[in-house]
Amino acid sequence: MTTSERAAVSARDALRVWVRIALQSFGGPAGQIAVVQRIVVDEKRWLGEEQFLHALSYCMLLPGPEAQQLVTYIGWMLHGVRGGLIAGSLFILPGFVSILALSVLYAGYHDVGVVAGVFFGVKPAVVVVVVQAILRLRTRALGDRLSVALAVSAFVSIFVFAVPFPLIIGGAAIVGALAMRDVNSGSSSLGVLTARPVEPPSLPATARTAALWLAIWLIPLAALRLTLGADHVFVREGEFFSQTAAVTFGGAYSVLSFVAQRAVDSFHWLTPREMLDGLGMAETTPGPLIQVVQFVGFMGAWRNAGSLPPLAAGVLGSIVTTWMTFAPCFLFIFVGAPYVEYLRQNHRLSAALRGITAAVVGVVANLAAWFALHTLFGELRSVRLGVASLLVPVVASLDWHAAAITLAAALAMFRWKVGMLPTLLGAAVAGVLLHGMR
Repeated sequence: MTTSERAAVSARDALRVWVRIALQSFGGPAGQIAVVQRIVVDEKRWLGEEQFLHALSYCMLLPGPEAQQLVTYIGWMLHGVRGGLIAGSLFILPGFVSILALSVLYAGYHDVGVVAGVFFGVKPAVVVVVVQAILRLRTRALGDRLSVALAVSAFVSIFVFAVPFPLIIGGAAIVGALAMRDVNSGSSSLGVLTARPVEPPSLPATARTAALWLAIWLIPLAALRLTLGADHVFVREGEFFSQTAAVTFGGAYSVLSFVAQRAVDSFHWLTPREMLDGLGMAETTPGPLIQVVQFVGFMGAWRNAGSLPPLAAGVLGSIVTTWMTFAPCFLFIFVGAPYVEYLRQNHRLSAALRGITAAVVGVVANLAAWFALHTLFGELRSVRLGVASLLVPVVASLDWHAAAITLAAALAMFRWKVGMLPTLLGAAVAGVLLHGMR
């Protein structure tokens, strides 16, 4: 779709699409990216395949939730800053409301069997949702042998050798750029984008945008610190999650590993079991998987309410955490996207970004494996093999009830083509029934 054609997309049509995507964005980043691709590229044809993957590659380089940043980027391409703000905010809203409601129920009633059963049943079904999304993403991003090799290498590097995410992405970018043949004599095995003239971004406009969004992000935190003091729970949550939003790379699960360690061991805002339950909430509600930090913020403020009623403190903690987590996402897109689009004319850079996209498939597969192992097995152990380390499940700890729900969900979605939402609903019912037998 050309620039003029994208401009012709009505704001009302775009609004309906962003609401639809937000309500269907289950299954973590892999599932969410697949939903965006299916609707925006296949159905609406607002973007070409190459344009979509180019935007995705940039978002994968950023700290924070890549799916939310992707819809913000696409919204910006269609209708400028207003379009990006609407698309990105709507993507967050259903998850925020859902997690807030579940947090209130959990804090007061998390020992109730029905609530525990719902979480128990839905998590195994989400494993299937993520696998389905990976298969869809694979067919789009792995179009040749080099792309497949990069994806496999990325999976092995992070799952077996624990190679840091930035090194994997950097290596994939280098391989992609070097693999590109002379654009005048042929295309790379990773492909290149068809360039179209784009005006260079304005440095003064970039500076104004950066200043505005830095103020939106950090002035509320400064006000809280001046008003409540450095030791107040809202300030500590705001500072921690603003730091997390700015420096954590490697996808949602690597971010959550860091968050869980600090929130559980350092701040004592919640227990390990509660952290896993929060992850289950995020996996089974629409919106970014990183929305689980809202649950962390709620529980931390609930337990350290001070003079406030615990419920009010929890709600305010949710708001502070969400603001500090997602405000920088808009900063990164509105500042960086104009340059990314301008540099899309550079064929070698485009090939490097395609290499990153291929590696991301392997990284997402690692996230799916991590979630599946922790869902289906009660005990895992790390086995050293020289410089390698394998996370191996203890077979005797297999949860047969969770495995049965996973198998039923796989049959429903892959063999009988049952939709995602009916499958998750059925898994929730099964979880309630089976959890009562445990």
